[in-house]
Amino acid sequence: MMADADEGGNSGISMDSRVLVYPGTDHEKTGVIVEDFADTAGKAVDIGEHHIADAARRWAVALDDGGLVFVDDDSLTAEPTS
Repeated sequence: MMADADEGGNSGISMDSRVLVYPGTDHEKTGVIVEDFADTAGKAVDIGEHHIADAARRWAVALDDGGLVFVDDDSLTAEPTS
């Protein structure tokens, strides 16, 4: 587990960070990063012409509404501070 995502290009995002998930969309939600799977996210699995699984998402985010989502860097941003 990585403690900081600066290497992934999302400056300011790390474990326990408050974030916006799906920012700028109708599905935008707020939450807290609870897991970083950067070291273990892996790759998609294809055997011959058969697609078995997509690559795992990098972040687990506990949403303020009680949900849990798994997203990549391009689906979140740091929550603006007030």
